[in-house]
Amino acid sequence: MKQPLLSVQNLQLSFAGQPVINGISFDIFKGETFALVGESGSGKSLAALSVLRLHPAQSYLQADAIQLGDIDILRTPEAELCQVRGQRVAMIFQDPMSSLNPVMTIGQQIAETIQIHFSLNKQQCIEKVLSLLEQVGIPDRQRRINEYPHQLSGGQRQRIMIAIALAGEPDLLIADEPTTALDVTIQAQILQLLKKIQQENGMALWLISHDLALVSNMADQVAVMQSGLIVEVAENKEIFTHAKHQYTQKLLNALPDINCCTEHGKPKADIILKLTGFKVHYPIRKGLFKRVVDYVKAVDDVSFTLEAGKTLALVGESGCGKTTLGKGLLNLIPSTAGQVEFAGVDLASLSREELREQRSAMQIVFQDPFAAMNPRMLVLDIIAEGVRAMHKDINEQDRIVIVTDLLKQVGLDETALYRCPHEFSGGQRQRICIARALAVKPKLIVCDEPTSALDVSVQKQIIELLKSLQKTQNISYLFITHDLAVVAEIADEIAVMYQGKIVEHGPVNQVLRHAQHSYTQKLLSAVPVLVQ
Repeated sequence: MKQPLLSVQNLQLSFAGQPVINGISFDIFKGETFALVGESGSGKSLAALSVLRLHPAQSYLQADAIQLGDIDILRTPEAELCQVRGQRVAMIFQDPMSSLNPVMTIGQQIAETIQIHFSLNKQQCIEKVLSLLEQVGIPDRQRRINEYPHQLSGGQRQRIMIAIALAGEPDLLIADEPTTALDVTIQAQILQLLKKIQQENGMALWLISHDLALVSNMADQVAVMQSGLIVEVAENKEIFTHAKHQYTQKLLNALPDINCCTEHGKPKADIILKLTGFKVHYPIRKGLFKRVVDYVKAVDDVSFTLEAGKTLALVGESGCGKTTLGKGLLNLIPSTAGQVEFAGVDLASLSREELREQRSAMQIVFQDPFAAMNPRMLVLDIIAEGVRAMHKDINEQDRIVIVTDLLKQVGLDETALYRCPHEFSGGQRQRICIARALAVKPKLIVCDEPTSALDVSVQKQIIELLKSLQKTQNISYLFITHDLAVVAEIADEIAVMYQGKIVEHGPVNQVLRHAQHSYTQKLLSAVPVLVQ
């Protein structure tokens, strides 16, 4: 009988006596892809951390067995485990910005893993780093190798995390939402890379994901997790065609469908946002005196309008300038040229105080929820901060009521009020950020990948919430995303961005069904489809 590469028996994890993982068991075999799916907060990531004995210090771990090949994880000394982690088993963490060292270049961070596990000279190490960067689709490798994490987009940081995990050539790769921040073309490239490595050296892949379409294309075995329990486990085809548990059926029913787009039929409305010739360029400096030799044209001559109460989806690959455009039009980063008009007012003409007063009408949900919140503040204070600044007449008790109601709207309860960001899962943190943006009743929200970290059921809930708020409060959304199925659910128009420029723009139905530009067609062809 074939022996598993990883065998986990009766794994339990608790905090202060309260169980969060309630005795789960599963096996992963060499060359196999095992997918663990479930809602945000169900315990998926904690299960992976526990298997590596990286569980939080304040938690209590016990299991009948955690066996990785010939290694007994539970009884192996920590010093020996440090050699096992990275080479025998590696992990791609969910939040790349908090996992990367901000004071080390990306080249140094990839090289660190290589130097620990392999005897290579400096030149061989550099060559391996460059090869890994090429594998994960990082352009301009020679320049990027000397850059720091903050100089990369969210999707590019995720690719660096994948490169670090692959650097040790592990027998088992644990991938915790490895493609969450990636556009569909890079996602397809990464998945193809992982499949190729599996075929070449028999690497096993433990995939943690809320993207069921992706899972259906990748996994051999699928386990569904709910509230710390594995409620269903079966072969891929069986799960997606004959799901037995009602929770699995609920997840499948919540999947967004790229083919669902219809003409929304909204009447013409006033222009809330107008961009004309908008540019954000960054100088490239070289030489002893750091003279400007060229520019990175992150946003290059972009023009569009957004009507009140409507949604414009901005799509494109990681690093194409989507987030830079969103931050630039809100004046959160300086622009190089162009004009931004909000509700008929040129933002460049406003004084600092006038712009501050305008802030309540323009909000943003950032791509990285953990980095966007103060880790020392309670959720109550994080969400109430805007209310306190913009509405000084509201007393403390009323603020608590407002925040509690906002939490309920995004699927959290009042127990979240007095907890800190690190106590929540990635998806729960994103919901808190959405609640914070809604707190000051804005007219425009720039949503930067607001559903990328959410499981499908919560994603559907958030989309319905945004649509409901749009209908009742006439909010406009600039919806930045790489998920074209979500675009089909929420957008009125789509603008496709490539290398800093808008290459195609039109109604959602027209662009998704009759794309004209070759790049748009490439994006659509790379969208994963549920395999049944």
